[in-house]
Amino acid sequence: MTTRELEIFAAVVECGSMSAAARKLRISQSSVSQVVVELERKYDVLLFERYAHTLHLTEVGSTLLEYAHQTLNLARETETFLRGATQRPHLRVGASATVGCSVLCPLLDRLRRELPQIQLDVLVSNTQTIEDLLMRYQLDIGLVEGRITHQELVQERVTGDGLALICGRGHPFYGREMVSPRALDGQAFLMREEGSGTRAQLERELERCKVHYHVGWVANSPEALRQAVIHNFGLSALSPYTLQDSLRQGELWAFRAEGMDLSRQFTLVYHADKYPAIAFTRFRQICQALGEQVPV
Repeated sequence: MTTRELEIFAAVVECGSMSAAARKLRISQSSVSQVVVELERKYDVLLFERYAHTLHLTEVGSTLLEYAHQTLNLARETETFLRGATQRPHLRVGASATVGCSVLCPLLDRLRRELPQIQLDVLVSNTQTIEDLLMRYQLDIGLVEGRITHQELVQERVTGDGLALICGRGHPFYGREMVSPRALDGQAFLMREEGSGTRAQLERELERCKVHYHVGWVANSPEALRQAVIHNFGLSALSPYTLQDSLRQGELWAFRAEGMDLSRQFTLVYHADKYPAIAFTRFRQICQALGEQVPV
């Protein structure tokens, strides 16, 4: 079995059809079909169930996909090394939205100063997306604030952080240091999208404290939520890293809810099979060192 065959198989899974995979790879559809059929014939397995022009992975196909991702990632790293990775290191970094809005740039600035020739590919998204891409070897390392579920991913605590409950200037909670969970009943909460670590933690605490609430807004941008709270569309909970200017100017007010624990941490995440190239290793070290200095 060749890496090209694995690449074609993985493209069919990603694209959902052989014709779409052929367009992505810029080869004929018959070439794609031939590779899949020959793999199934050679190993006497069924990789896809065919239903009315749709393909569904079998259990064997799902397992092969995991091997394909690992093999193709290792092949790419090997090629990068042979092409002179030490002269031009490359790092693919994923960060959750809170990290991307706060500490990511200082971390990458320091890495760029130490490795001026580095090529950086950065994705800022929610924790679930970063986790999925790490599992598919499409990112080298991630820095997130949400929970990681896959056992194959290594997790290292970087720095402490906590969500701040916030309201706008015209809200009845403005100026209050503490409110009771009962006072939160019926309030509109402005939430991050599903898959966000920020949303998951806030919802867990609201449910644990038996707060009855409704979701007023959903946005994948902390800035969109910040603006909505300023304009009194509801309450939210965001990282203090993203709120400093608004709190200082009095546009927002941060308060606490009695008995509600919104403390959390940023976590450095990478696949256990990840080869520790120079850029990867230095970024890990920089995150760990800077994490000790970042105020919470």
